[in-house]
Amino acid sequence: MMMMSDFSYRLTRTLDAPVAAVWQAWTDDKQYEQWSYSVPGSVHQDVRPGGAWSAAVQGPEGPAIEINGTYLEVEPERLLVMDMPTPTGTTVMKLELTDKGASTEAVLSQECASAEERDMAEQGSTMLLDSLAAFLAKS
Repeated sequence: MMMMSDFSYRLTRTLDAPVAAVWQAWTDDKQYEQWSYSVPGSVHQDVRPGGAWSAAVQGPEGPAIEINGTYLEVEPERLLVMDMPTPTGTTVMKLELTDKGASTEAVLSQECASAEERDMAEQGSTMLLDSLAAFLAKS
């Protein structure tokens, strides 16, 4: 269980899609690359505890950046906990999904090592959730 500190964030979104569709969008390589700013063909996910994940992310400026990590906890259509390396060590990101029938509540949280790391991660996660919501709205 992650403890929230001064260097953590927690974002909550209600997504207009059933939990199965949200889970599929996040865990299917082809769907994930369509909304996550990933370079086509770079997403690889072995969605199970101990499984690895990786993607090359292309922002609006600059070169693609390779990100990767390991799934620590996986509860289909409910929970993904993953780690990833950072310049200062490792961080853990948690995605919690709550089935609301025709919609899904998604909570994305992360514990970071500094305020600067938190601010950058929170900005990136906000962009991810916004892009996921737009992708689901088109599906």
